[in-house]
Amino acid sequence: MITAAEQPKKAYPVGIQTFSKIIETKCLYIDKTEYIYKMTRPGSNYYFLSRPRRFGKSLLLSTLRAYFEGRKELFKGLALERLETEWNVHPVLHFSLSTVDGKTKEELISDLDKTLRKYEEIYNRDSKDIRLGQRLQGIIERAYKQSGQKVVVLIDEYDSPLLNVIDEEEKLSETRDIMLNFYSPLKDCDPYLRFVFITGITKFSQLSIFSKLNNLKNISMLPDYGGICGISEEEIQTQMKDDLELLAKRLEISPEETFAKLKEQYDGYHFAWPSDDIYNPFSLLSAFDAGRINSYWFETGTPSSLIKLLKKYEMAPQEIGPVELFSDSFDAPVENMEKITPVLYQSGYLTIKGYDPELEIYTLDIPNKEVKIGLMRALLKNYISPSEKADSFISQICKNLSRDNMDESLRLLKVFLSTIPYCSHVNSEGHYQQMLYVIFSLLGKYSSIDVEVRTAQGRVDMVLRTKQKLYLVEVKMNQDAKKALEQINLKDYSSRFALSHLPIVKVGINFDAKKRTLSDWVIEN
Repeated sequence: MITAAEQPKKAYPVGIQTFSKIIETKCLYIDKTEYIYKMTRPGSNYYFLSRPRRFGKSLLLSTLRAYFEGRKELFKGLALERLETEWNVHPVLHFSLSTVDGKTKEELISDLDKTLRKYEEIYNRDSKDIRLGQRLQGIIERAYKQSGQKVVVLIDEYDSPLLNVIDEEEKLSETRDIMLNFYSPLKDCDPYLRFVFITGITKFSQLSIFSKLNNLKNISMLPDYGGICGISEEEIQTQMKDDLELLAKRLEISPEETFAKLKEQYDGYHFAWPSDDIYNPFSLLSAFDAGRINSYWFETGTPSSLIKLLKKYEMAPQEIGPVELFSDSFDAPVENMEKITPVLYQSGYLTIKGYDPELEIYTLDIPNKEVKIGLMRALLKNYISPSEKADSFISQICKNLSRDNMDESLRLLKVFLSTIPYCSHVNSEGHYQQMLYVIFSLLGKYSSIDVEVRTAQGRVDMVLRTKQKLYLVEVKMNQDAKKALEQINLKDYSSRFALSHLPIVKVGINFDAKKRTLSDWVIEN
């Protein structure tokens, strides 16, 4: 029981993206203002930052806005108060395109028109300015002339309108042309601009924002800015030390155990190499606010466009990570990319886990438990129809697997699959192997799973490691479970895992494509 005296000293700003509101309502603020001081020094003043959704990009831009508006009183006690001495006031044009979601050409233009009109009410509009780009240029020039100060342009989620139609080629081309026109004046307005900061998830290289702004500095993967968004391990241990102890009391475990659980669930992000461990800020603050460790990032919904792209590029669940990628792959145009891996990284479903500087190869993998479980639950819809019955069955299957009751898990799966409609393309062993991989992955911390594991005699379809046992699983279709087991024994797969120090269990499974469920299985200890 938490007493009134033990309540958090500051409220947690879950979902609050406005810097002034966080400070004025005395919410917890993790001090990132030293980064702002570093970026805004004379020199390169055009920046691009890519980070996943709900990772603090909007808050960063809001903080930049307050700084350039000269609101010194908001920065009391923060690093910037100590570092800054001038506090010059500039006109700030702050565009948030996350709300620009028009799917048609007319809707998109209407949404962009609204974003410009609010600044035209302040700085007027020339009747000769018709096109979106002309209007933006006019606003910048008039703001400069009226104030006598160079203008700051902040563009949040610049790629949101494009991501809304990324899986629709014709609409994507149309949207790209409109957005190109909108951004086009930024280069010509250079004499009037003090600072430009653009955020997004992906990089659409064919937009003028990248092709024409050749002085745009991409800080997304620079080690100096690895912690500019998100919450680092050090920041938890210092700025959130009291909060950590309070959460431990609410969970009725030690602070050390609490920290370990937070790390497993929300840590693991690296946006550069080397980099501090970065925690998902939305999920972390939500956990402190609710007093329980749960999945929060995925409650906001996995973008349907991502699932469609996984289908488009025919990426099987087990291929998502770990994976290696050359460094130049991150700069490939999203609209012309040959693989989806860079988008999975930029969206936060993969993160950097290692880097070979000589070969310039990054190793990427799923960052943490929350992402893995959430992603697999989203992908499960490709194999079974979502419903309350599905959730109930899958949870029972997972419970039995966590207790090493493989036989009951497979029995439940057979019953379940025989009672629901399937998605298409089920006439292959690969489909069933992928489905089992997704289901087994939902065990999270209770297991680890690999597919197509090499041995001296061949490859095991699936290796599932729980805390107590190691399962070698061979999948067949329209054959016989005994044949699957014979293959495990004939090729002596178990010798490859003799040093695992776990009891080995061999599992042969056969699926009936016509009945669309398991026909039989054999388990041998």
